[in-house]
Amino acid sequence: MTPPLTDDNRYAALKDKETAKGLPFFLGVTSTGIFCRPGCPARLPLRKNCLFFDKVQDALTAGLRPCKRCHPLGGQHRLLEALMADILEDPSKDWSETALQAKGYSPTTLRRTFKNHTGFSLSDFVRWVRLGRGEKSLQKGGSVINAQLDAGFDSPSGFRSAYSAMFGRPPANTKPSTAAPLSIAWHETPLGRMVSIADEVSLYMLEFTNRVKMIGQVKRLYRLHKRPIEAGRTAISEQIESELKSYFNGDLTAFQTPLTLTGTDFQKQTWAQLQKIPYGETRSYADLAVAVGNEKAVRAVAGSNAKNGLALIVPCHRVIAKDGGLGGYAGGLDRKIALLALEGVEIKA
Repeated sequence: MTPPLTDDNRYAALKDKETAKGLPFFLGVTSTGIFCRPGCPARLPLRKNCLFFDKVQDALTAGLRPCKRCHPLGGQHRLLEALMADILEDPSKDWSETALQAKGYSPTTLRRTFKNHTGFSLSDFVRWVRLGRGEKSLQKGGSVINAQLDAGFDSPSGFRSAYSAMFGRPPANTKPSTAAPLSIAWHETPLGRMVSIADEVSLYMLEFTNRVKMIGQVKRLYRLHKRPIEAGRTAISEQIESELKSYFNGDLTAFQTPLTLTGTDFQKQTWAQLQKIPYGETRSYADLAVAVGNEKAVRAVAGSNAKNGLALIVPCHRVIAKDGGLGGYAGGLDRKIALLALEGVEIKA
């Protein structure tokens, strides 16, 4: 009888790169945040830094990014980028399961990997792009019916309902505007993919793509700033990407990217206090409540933390429980531990 394949057996099999090629699992490396195919030309990591996955989706779900040397997605990464480009070019096309299968995609796998890759479900992304076109048409002074057609909706009532749900107002209440669109871009980090929204002046959002309820952050930007959001890069997108690389390399302790905070006065007050917590230090939720001038507002500041849309820069990961425990983190507790460890903070077990 063949003995069960243990993780130690898998690690041993990786030592001969030629014979390892084609083995039916994937290697995750916790020290770099990437995952590889067996036989990857990169140096074999230490055993203590290795995780093993049977499926690509499991590695992606764990927040790991694909290796750029061995391409464990097998072209899937490029397929996702191509699909996004197709949707951005014409979101009114048929993106049903039948249409996706006709294009050569496996709908079930695609939907899962698309969500991890972008932070949006496929249906949310298509809807977002379509409604963004309608919003842009209205802001240019177009009629509601033209905006509906630009957004690819056959039904006036369907367009009104979807538009109101996204923007918090009916299309007829949208006023013409000359404001430039905000640009959305994606960034690779050792702790998973991040998404930014920025213009040429400041950064509006920075989140891990698998953050809980990230789409709510996007809707809030739509509603409060009344500006379309389109895929693209700005000088601010490039600046934050450069700073993220320096931060994760341990070379940057304070971000300099200019910000636009989107929230209530109390939330902005809380976020301002968060930005005063030095790199490598932590504060409790109770400490934060005192800092905003109301020692009884512990729950309120915790709620403001949860609504922070500028991960790392507004460092809510530096807020822990009063007893020294982790507390919560919308980006996931494993990621919070990793961020604090990167900054040299030891957390109570």
